[in-house]
Amino acid sequence: MLRSARILTAIVLMGSQMALAQDNLVPIAIELPQAMFIGTPQNIRVPQLEKPLGKPRPPFLAPEGTINLALGKAVTSTDDYPIIGELEMITDGDKEAADGSYVELGPFVQHVTVDLGQPSEIFAVLVWHYHKQPLVYFDIVIQVASDSSFAENVVTLYNNDLDNSAGQGPGTDNHYVETAEGRLVDAKGNLGRFVRLYSNGNTSNDLNHYIEVAVYGRPVE
Repeated sequence: MLRSARILTAIVLMGSQMALAQDNLVPIAIELPQAMFIGTPQNIRVPQLEKPLGKPRPPFLAPEGTINLALGKAVTSTDDYPIIGELEMITDGDKEAADGSYVELGPFVQHVTVDLGQPSEIFAVLVWHYHKQPLVYFDIVIQVASDSSFAENVVTLYNNDLDNSAGQGPGTDNHYVETAEGRLVDAKGNLGRFVRLYSNGNTSNDLNHYIEVAVYGRPVE
C-alpha cells in the first residue's frame, strides 16, 4: 500500500510539473519592505556564507494566477507562546522590520508551520526573518507536506543545516544575510498543504525571529 501511494504521488507530481512547463509564466508580484541597511558587513564569520548579488533579485516566474496562499492563514509553532508578538503576525502581510512587526520565538531549534487550507501547487516560498540588522540565521530548513505531522509526501525545499542540528538531515544550501528582500526559495510546483520552516538562533543570539512567510502557488482543484 505504501509503495502504491508513493507511485501515485510521483505520478501526480509529474503531471503537475508537466502542466507547469506548459503554463504561461509571469513574474510574481512581490512588494518589498523598506531596506534597513545596504551591503554585507565584513565581520560576519559563518561557514558557507553566500556572497550578496550586489543588485536586486531577478523576477521570479510562475504560472498566471499564482497568489500568496499563506496570507491570513493559520500558523502553529513549537513555541505556542512567543516572547514577542503573536503567531498570526507571520502571515498578516506586514514585512517591515519595525518594532511590533516581528515574532520572537524561544531559543535553539524552533519551527513554524503554515496551513494553506487545502492541497496546493507551490511555486515559491519567501521568508523574512528579522532584517533590521544584518543577521544570519542558522539551520534554516523549509519543507512542504500533505499532513500537519509531516509524515506524508514530505519534500525539503531548502536546508542549510550543515551538521543536522535540526534533525532533518544535513543540508548543503548556503547561509545568507537577512535583508529586506527576504529569502525566496523555488518550490518547483511541489504539491502540499503544510509549509514548515525551521531555524536555530542567529549570529546575535539564540532566539528565532519571523516577520513574514509568503507561499506562492495555486490550490489544486
